[in-house]
Amino acid sequence: MKILLAEDDEMLGELIVHLLKKKGAKTVDWVTEGEEAYDFALGSFYDVIILDWMMPNGDGVSVCKNLRLSGYSGAVLMLTAKDALMDRVEGLEAGADDYLAKPFEIEELWARLRALSRRTFSPLQEDLMKVNGLEINRTARSVRRGEKEINLTPREFQLLDMLVLNRGAVLTREMIFDRIWGFDTEVAMKTIDATVKLLRKKIDTKEEGSLIETVRGVGYKIEKT
Repeated sequence: MKILLAEDDEMLGELIVHLLKKKGAKTVDWVTEGEEAYDFALGSFYDVIILDWMMPNGDGVSVCKNLRLSGYSGAVLMLTAKDALMDRVEGLEAGADDYLAKPFEIEELWARLRALSRRTFSPLQEDLMKVNGLEINRTARSVRRGEKEINLTPREFQLLDMLVLNRGAVLTREMIFDRIWGFDTEVAMKTIDATVKLLRKKIDTKEEGSLIETVRGVGYKIEKT
């Protein structure tokens, strides 16, 4: 089982990683901030993600909501010291599949993780899109041109995916920023332009020209082919 643990308490995080590996987890990636959790979740495949409720740079509820808005369909377990009914409801409504209150026994955490990993959260068939010689695999979150795989960051993949899914439509910079970064982040709006520039360097060819078209004063789009 491959697990992503997002927990900012260093002592607890180390203990959980140690105990989960002792129980039989194949891989446990551990991060301590919300933004890291979001990027790791979209950058790799995990059987289950464990999100602590309170973390710097993005609490567990916000991370879970943003993952679901980005189309993430993997299993998410919320880990928190909050145990009031409305807190549990908030976590589940954010898109969490299960909820475990601290303190907890590792046997119960492991049992819940195994139960979640047995469910089918990902599409059974690969979701492929092709545009201008690019093959975009939404299931594996990968991009290829012919036999060559193009390595994109999670944000770059999200941006390309959003533009390709909405081919022919102009996406405003505000729409892109809200969907990928969120207006509650401290990231500047100009980050969009920097990400587009980096993405173009990776996916464009001299023969095909630029896939992403700039609509001056509005945003970006990819034409239907």
